[in-house]
Formats: sequence, C-alpha cells, structure tokens
Amino acid sequence: MSLKLDARIPDGPVAQKWDKYRFDLKLVNPANKRKFDVLVVGTGLAGASAAASLAEMGYNVKVFCIQDSPRRAHSIAAQGGINAAKNYPNDGDSVWRLFYDTVKGGDYRAREANVYRLAQVSNSIIDQCVAQGVPFARDYGGSLDNRSFGGAQVSRTFYARGQTGQQLLLGAYSALMRQVGKGQVKMFPRREMVELVVVDGVARGIVVRNLLNGKFESYAGHAVLLCTGGYGNTFYLSTNANSCNVGAAWTAYKKGAGFANPCFTQIHPTCIPQSGEHQSKLTLMSESLRNDGRVWVPKKKGDNRAPGQIPEDERDYYLERKYPTFGNLVPRDVASRAAKQMIDDGRGVGRTGLAVYLDFADAIKRQGQPKIAEKYGNLFDMYHHLTAENPYQVPMRIYPAVHYAMGGLWVDYNLMTTVPGLFCLGEANFSDHGANRLGASALMQGLADGYFIIPYTLGGFLGSTKLPKVDTSHQAFRDAEQAAQERQKKLLSIKGKRTAVSFHKELGKLMWNNCGMARNEKGLKEALAKIPAIREEFWKNVIVTGSGEDFNQTYERANRVAVYLEFSELLVRDALERRESCGGHFREESQTPEGEARRDDADFSHAAVWEYAGEGQPPVQNREKLEFKDIVPSQRNYA
Repeated sequence: MSLKLDARIPDGPVAQKWDKYRFDLKLVNPANKRKFDVLVVGTGLAGASAAASLAEMGYNVKVFCIQDSPRRAHSIAAQGGINAAKNYPNDGDSVWRLFYDTVKGGDYRAREANVYRLAQVSNSIIDQCVAQGVPFARDYGGSLDNRSFGGAQVSRTFYARGQTGQQLLLGAYSALMRQVGKGQVKMFPRREMVELVVVDGVARGIVVRNLLNGKFESYAGHAVLLCTGGYGNTFYLSTNANSCNVGAAWTAYKKGAGFANPCFTQIHPTCIPQSGEHQSKLTLMSESLRNDGRVWVPKKKGDNRAPGQIPEDERDYYLERKYPTFGNLVPRDVASRAAKQMIDDGRGVGRTGLAVYLDFADAIKRQGQPKIAEKYGNLFDMYHHLTAENPYQVPMRIYPAVHYAMGGLWVDYNLMTTVPGLFCLGEANFSDHGANRLGASALMQGLADGYFIIPYTLGGFLGSTKLPKVDTSHQAFRDAEQAAQERQKKLLSIKGKRTAVSFHKELGKLMWNNCGMARNEKGLKEALAKIPAIREEFWKNVIVTGSGEDFNQTYERANRVAVYLEFSELLVRDALERRESCGGHFREESQTPEGEARRDDADFSHAAVWEYAGEGQPPVQNREKLEFKDIVPSQRNYA
C-alpha cells in the first residue's frame, strides 16, 4: 500500500462539520482569483455548475466537452427528479432523514460526512435552480410540488414533468454561457481528454484530442476538475449515451489517482427490455413511474397470455407482496433483484420472457388519463415510439439494465483525488452513494459538487499551495502528447479484421453474464481469465480506418474500447475481492435466506481504492475504513 488516503473529514458533530470546515479553509483574495486558471473537463450538471460558479467568483476557466454543445451532456437524460429536504408536503422529511435514507440506501458503504453535507446543501440547490428559472412542477397552491422515489417514505423529489435533468442542465448551461459571454470562461467543444499532465506530483494540465481535426492540444492550469460521468458503457449495453466513457478517469488513474469501488455499478429496474442483437444502447424509463405504476408478473410460470387476459387474482404484484411498507418504491437494487428472481422463476413476460409489467391501469382509473399524461406524458410517448405499444392501454414492459456508476476516482472531503490539484466531481467520483444510489440523488450530487462544494474547497487548495509557473512548453506536456500520439499510431497501424464494436460487444456480454446483476466467484474468475485474451486479440486484430489527422469516429471508438478492455479487468477484480453482497453488488455466495443482500461489515466496511502499479502489473488495493458514528448499520429491511 502506498497511496496516502487522508479523507480530511473534519472533527465534531456531523451536522457542524461542513460549516466548521468552510471557516477553516484558506481563502483566495478576490483580486487574486483572476491569477488562477482552472481546467474543467465535462459539461454535465457537475461540470457546467462548477465552471459557472468558479467563473462568477473571478477564476479564469477553460471548459472542455466531448459534444458539440454543453447542452448535449448526458445529464439531460436524468428525467425523474432531484431530491431536497425542503419538507414542503409536511410529511416528516428533514436533512437528517435524507441523510439517513441515503446512507441506508447505499447499504452503509458511503462516507457519513459526505452524505450529510449532500443533504445539508440540497435545499440551496432548489433555491438556486428556481432563481435560474428552472420550471419545477407546482401544486394547486403554487408551491413547488414533490413526488416520491424509491427508498424513501416521504415525498422529497422536485421535478419538471419527465424532463428534470434537461431543465436543470439548461439552468446550469445558461449560467455557464453567461460567463462565456463575459469572457470569463473559454469553451472548447468537441475535445476528448486523452492525457493528464502531472508536474512535480501536481496536476497542471491536460492533453485533449480535437475530434474535428484529430490534432492533440495541450492546456495548462493551476487545477484540473474532472466531471466526466460514469463507466456504465463498459458493459456495452447500458442506459448511458454512447459518448460517455471512462477514458479521462482512466488516464488519471494511470497518473496516480486512486480508483475506488469500481465494482459498484447500478442496475436500474425500469428500462425498456432489449429487443435483439442490433441495439447499441438501452433506454431508461424514469423511476418516477413507480409512483403510480404497479409491477407484476403472472402467478403461473410460462403464462404467455396477453396482460389484459390475465385476471387480477392470477397476477403477482410481487413488490407489494414482499415489501408491503415500501411496495413499488423499494430501492433500485432491491427492485432489480426481485425482477431477476421472477424471471429466473420462469414468470417473465413479453416475447423474450426477459421483462416484467409496469401497469398504470389502476392509476388511470383513479386519477384519469389526463392527470397521468400531465405527470409522465413524455415518458409514455417515448415508450410508445420505441415499442409501438400504447402504455395508456397495455402495461409497459420493463427490465433492469446497467445505469449508474457508484464507483469512481477516490476523493477526499475536498473532492480532491490522490493527485494534488486534480479534483473529481459528480458521477465520476465515488463519494456519496455507497453501494447503491437512490433515485433523484444523481442530480443532487452533481449540482451540490459544482455549485456549493468546489467553490470553497478549490479556493482552499489554491490559497494554501504554492504553485510554480508552468506552461505547455514544459517537458511533461511534450511527453504526454507523445504518449497520446504513439497510442494513436499503434491503433491505426494494426489494420486487422474485426471492428472495435465487435470487441466491445464481446466484452459487454462477458461482463453482463459474469459481473452483472448477480455475481459469483467462479464467474468472476472466468471473466478475469477471458478479458486479457480479448484485449490481446484487440491489439492484434482490430481495424481502424482513416487517419489520425482528421475527423475519425472509428478511431475514437477504438480508443475508448481499448480503455474499456483495461478498466473492465479492474472492475471484475474489485468484484472478486469484495466477497459480500451490498447494494447493487450482489454476490450469490452472500445472501440471506430470503434472497436479500447480506453484508459483511466486519471485513468489508471500507472503500477499496485501487492503485496503478505499472503496465502488466496487478493493481494494488488500498482501503479507506468507513466509520458510522451517527447511523448504526443494520440489515436493510424494506418490508
């Protein structure tokens, strides 16, 4: 073990830690902020909010995004809502209850201090977004409306119909573009980060590939913020946009940033089932649908009658039966496992049998179709377009799919990685969700990190660190550019016979079958044995057409698949080492008699932080012990 894992969690009561910490942090004189250049990679909710906030404070900010516009970041797909402990419905919510639900929902594998801070700033997020003009839904009296999400018995989710992520991103985008207009932010679209530049142990810049002309470009700064999202696309089929990839985090890992809990991958229960081998992604239907939709399968195995022909007493509303307290609003990991159990039992529905029903008949009868359309209309339309089935008339078919990454780069309380000057925000870090993210908490974390945490902690770093002048003429930049060019040259020179997509599909099937909703030691060892073989063939037989000095999506894809083939081995190794079930990580060897996840707190109450040990060398596992002083871990029970 060589990584120094100082989480920098402040002393004192959990409710006072953040206030005390902010007071103790060094400040940067307003007149001095303009002397610092900050590089922000990624323009989702975390990146856009961070860049806008830092620019507003006076820092010089450069922003890089892989899309043609920040508005196309994947945050736009988070449709359901964003949590905050406002307690508008007066149903018993509080900061402490949001804190409790999140720690419990993550199966006690997140840091208490980080989670409490997240709950604490959640209310400020709503205020900020309302001020920006985000059109949250309102109740009959004009107050902001709330609805429920999985894992909570209170209604704390603010929403904008089924477009919450889109509307929040437009708010952050507006704030960002205001700073672009003022000249405080320089925007660099269609750039993909390919190297992190470290000078004297401190992150001082990045190398990006200009996706339009293929040229490598170097940028220097006083700090680097990675806001690049998750790694679900490692599984090939996922709900992530195709451009989401783990490349930036992976290059940071290779430059000394610890990677924490990579096996914590969320399987979302409410996705449109796969229809065939032609698909490149899966589509998420918002968890908010489980507010009014009832999940069921036929009681009888192999019952292939149309849903309308199956009488009420021959249906098994299994979530309501097994978990009467939470019913259809159990957390995502619980709902996903329960669906798998039904399908393994031969009671799946639809042509493939790999689906369960999400039925709105009762809700439409009770509330009327216009009210349901008002709440979920765009989601219903999307389902109709993709399946040619009208969900107002027949139940939706849903099936779990890879969705969100709870693992990511390890960060301390400042959101700084083990590389000084390199910060990681939003889904790209590991800090707040433990082994399972509750619904409507992703948007909350992205905006909390960007609007309310990094503006303080970045100042604390810059105000307390002496950074020598570094520009892109430094040898470290030339070395990083050369490494990127050599990797590109190597990929282009292979001229094999298989496409990068075919390798990605092969890897994805292996990952889903051996490291998906359920995992066991035998399957994980099998995957660990096969991944190097796929990788070896990739580097001998992949075909990349075109040149490196032009717009070349074939190369972009191959470069990302090369990273997936390396990262997947770390993910599986982490899953193999964690011989317990927790949250979305279900080891078949570790379950209760009822089939629920069984944790092993004595041996695994830690974050597993992996350290790069060099090409061809096995990574080194470090551990950050997790301590729970305010919420006592217990067996999760949603019955």
